[in-house]
This record gives sequence, structure tokens and C-alpha cells, in this order.
Amino acid sequence: MKEVPPMSVARLLEAARHLAGLSQDQLARLAHTSRTAVSAYENGRKKPTLDTAERLLGASGFDLDLRPRITFRSVVSGRGRVYQVPDQLPSLPPQRALATVELPLSLNWSQAGREYRLMDRSERARVYEAVLREGGPDDVLAYIDGVLLVDLWDELLLPRDLRAAWAPLISKLAAA
Repeated sequence: MKEVPPMSVARLLEAARHLAGLSQDQLARLAHTSRTAVSAYENGRKKPTLDTAERLLGASGFDLDLRPRITFRSVVSGRGRVYQVPDQLPSLPPQRALATVELPLSLNWSQAGREYRLMDRSERARVYEAVLREGGPDDVLAYIDGVLLVDLWDELLLPRDLRAAWAPLISKLAAA
């Protein structure tokens, strides 16, 4: 699974247009603006207002989204192992939450190159166990969907102290 690098507003607008399969001219017509304006925004010669960026993204089939930033704290187990625990459960888009993934060597050193189908419940459980045990914040954000984690929680084979560190997050969502 490829990670999207941080991008400027110009790159974001251009990426949305390309993902939608639109030319600058087509996007301009859909967004009720000119092709030269679209080009100027995409090349950074002009900075769009938030309303304009939202209109261009909307015409490309995307929403501008505002989500709370997830932060992590390190929890040290009784055996000195450090686990990364978020302040809230992450949410993945369905296509990522149920994708086929190959875990990096740092998470899956014993079966390098193995692909896991996250759509398969038992394979998803193995990935979640590896990520929760071995992963850092980027791994949690890349592979863990909070709703699917809560659904699997009672079936996961996790160290007691790791389970205890994550339990408040799980119980908060499970009780809702």
C-alpha cells in the first residue's frame, strides 16, 4: 500500500483532478471557472480561497475533510516493551480497511513478502496483532480501522499489558 506524501494545495487539487480522470478544461467547466484559473491553482501561481478549493475538489468528486488529529503516547509494559497507543481510534476508508496488504519487514520479519487480505477476518486479526504489538504510530494509522478493531478485539491474541493499554479506547467505542 503506497502512502501519500504531504502535499501543497496545488498538488492536492492536481491529484484530485487526475484521480477523477478530468482534464483542466473539464474540471473548469464542472467547477464554473476557467481552465487558466485551474492551471494557476495547480501550478501554485495563485492560491485558492478555501471556498474555491472546496468547489474544485467537489467538482473532482472529493470532499474537503476536517478530522481531529490522532496523537500517540508510549506505554511501557512490565517487561520494558514500548507500545504506541492513540488518543482515539483511527478510521480508514473502506478500500484501505479491506485491502490486500504486505506488511513491512519491521512488522512481519518471519514471513517477509506475505500478503494479507484484510477482507478475511482471520488474516485481518493477524495483521492487527502484529501492528498493535510491533508497530509505531504510522503503522497504526496505515493498517488499523477502529471499528474493525473493536469487532475483532475479543478474538485477538495480545499481551495482557498491551490489551490493558488499549482497553479504554475499545470500551469507549464498544459502549457507544
